[in-house]
Amino acid sequence: MDKTEMVETLVYSKPDSLTEGATHYCPGCLHGVAHRLVAEVIDEMGIKGTTIGVAPVGCSVFCYNYFDMDFAEAAHGRAPAMATGIKRVNPDRIVFTYQGDGDLASIGAAEILHAAARGELITVIFINNAIYGMTGGQMAPTSLPGQVTTSSPRGRDVELTGMPLKMSEILSTIDGAAYIVRRSLHNPANIRKAKKAISTAFKVQQEGLGFAMVELLSSCPTNWKLTPSDALTWLEEQMIPVFPLGDYKVSPAVEKIAKG
Repeated sequence: MDKTEMVETLVYSKPDSLTEGATHYCPGCLHGVAHRLVAEVIDEMGIKGTTIGVAPVGCSVFCYNYFDMDFAEAAHGRAPAMATGIKRVNPDRIVFTYQGDGDLASIGAAEILHAAARGELITVIFINNAIYGMTGGQMAPTSLPGQVTTSSPRGRDVELTGMPLKMSEILSTIDGAAYIVRRSLHNPANIRKAKKAISTAFKVQQEGLGFAMVELLSSCPTNWKLTPSDALTWLEEQMIPVFPLGDYKVSPAVEKIAKG
């Protein structure tokens, strides 16, 4: 083929639901991957104009700058409460929260439990990196036994601080929850599975089937004090055995959507 006849084919582009701005996340952080997956799902479902996000306090506190749609900022841990209010007064909107483990599993533990118990029609994207990222790498409710953090320099002592909270397992026991799953972002195969789960979670809300949460295991190279590559290995070898991937609750009404 003559060079003048060559045609460029676009194979990868920015989702319409993301802005052009660069993010503030550290190199190797997987928040960027999670943002893209959420944005791709919103684009593919054609719901950008009717979706409202709720930003938390934590590493993703500025995520409203990165999603090109309506967003609200919640106080620390209160994203499910704010999402509840937004959804109840705007039942025709798709409402989602995007929360880290410190936000959701610590100060916001009561909020997420009761939102699930009420069966609120919201979608929760839960980023679990087993540490407090934004505030300096302190031990989180999800930190692993023996994990070294700035507030557990000798490693997490479970006799003093208890075992990690497994939020997907906990929420799966609540009647109001319709779809609770855990996925990971450490390699392409698992990223594809994560995207499908996010799509299902939004469809659960769209169909009015109940509360839905997708937990995503993510890395924090800066606070784990690892290279981005080594952080992916640590996630796979250390985090997944503690937080097994899988479907923790898929209600009968959701099964057809999940398989689709």
